[in-house]
Amino acid sequence: MPASPSTARAINDRLALRLLQQEGPLTAGQLKQLTGLSRPSVADLVERLAAAGLIGVVGESGEQRRGPNARLYGIVADRAHLAALDVRTEGVAVLVSDLLGSVLAEASVPIGDGTDTGPAVEQAVTLVERTAKEAGVERLHTIGVGAPGLIDPATGELRDSSGLPEWHRRLAAALQERLPARVLVENETNLAALAEQRDGAAQDRDTFVLLWLGHGIGAAVVLDGTLRRGASGGTGEIGFLPVPGTSATPSATDCEGGFHSLAGAAAITELAGRYGIVAPAAPHEPYAAALVREAVARVEADVGDPLASGFLDTLAERVALGAASVVAVLDPGCLVLAGEIGGAGGEVLAARVQDRVGRMSPLPTEVRAGTLGGGAVLRGALLMARDGAQDELFAPPER
Repeated sequence: MPASPSTARAINDRLALRLLQQEGPLTAGQLKQLTGLSRPSVADLVERLAAAGLIGVVGESGEQRRGPNARLYGIVADRAHLAALDVRTEGVAVLVSDLLGSVLAEASVPIGDGTDTGPAVEQAVTLVERTAKEAGVERLHTIGVGAPGLIDPATGELRDSSGLPEWHRRLAAALQERLPARVLVENETNLAALAEQRDGAAQDRDTFVLLWLGHGIGAAVVLDGTLRRGASGGTGEIGFLPVPGTSATPSATDCEGGFHSLAGAAAITELAGRYGIVAPAAPHEPYAAALVREAVARVEADVGDPLASGFLDTLAERVALGAASVVAVLDPGCLVLAGEIGGAGGEVLAARVQDRVGRMSPLPTEVRAGTLGGGAVLRGALLMARDGAQDELFAPPER
């Protein structure tokens, strides 16, 4: 059955908006060429979208004659403003952007382990309000929040998880109450995978697994272009994976003795000490990342360094134990080592992990270094917020 005129207009409008989002400003002639629509149809949709405040003239094309045909149309960036939050156990980072994702302001605040729930939530919400004010934004349309823990598939809310601060779960509701904005919450590692797929190391992959190596350890699974969360939202809780080489086995409430005990930040710091690796600490990242970065620098130096090489070899063997289990079950073809530690290891660590996974599994698997480092979560939260806002704003009006 052919679409009704109103449905056809809505489809055409969304197509044009997506093209403007992906390609940037376009002339009416370019929209005609890319959409395959007639010139009158393009003129009509441009008029509709401009009247709705979604697009506007942003300049003229230098390749055409001046005049109406040279006008460049683009999405109105200040039609809505967004915020993205990276929530960690030790603090919060936030950025505010326009509808196209251009960052207008960003800030962070540490929140100590001993901070009570109420004050911790207040610090985080106040940070968002202050950052929005610094960006000159009066109202936020959508807020994307990345946090550790499980997201309930039924409600989209952060589930109660042992070992995580209570203020994490309270934050989304507080943001919703204080700010007239839509709040979206997602697991931090899943958001890192979204960011690496859109803007980072996995742009050419629709199936891959991201291993997050930071203070903790986790995984995100993307199969056929779709993020897989599991029946309870727990896909990727790889820190609980039982592996050889630990002194115990993990429990339902504690990942000590699991993969976390081999490849988490504390375990890597202890391993570096055995090899005599030291480095100055860097702000806003686990000390283990600085140690891995130092070891990589020594290995890449002309003289080399057997202790640094031995440390990276042992670390690669540990990471490969968890990675090989993932490969055996999912056969993703590609693993991305992300997070602050994965980024610090770069191609040097990735190559070592690939070699060791290849020895343990017959399934061909490429191992890549993430390119976004610890900033992947914040970037992913922004992408989630932008997608959510655009889906709402670009939707055809209800009749």
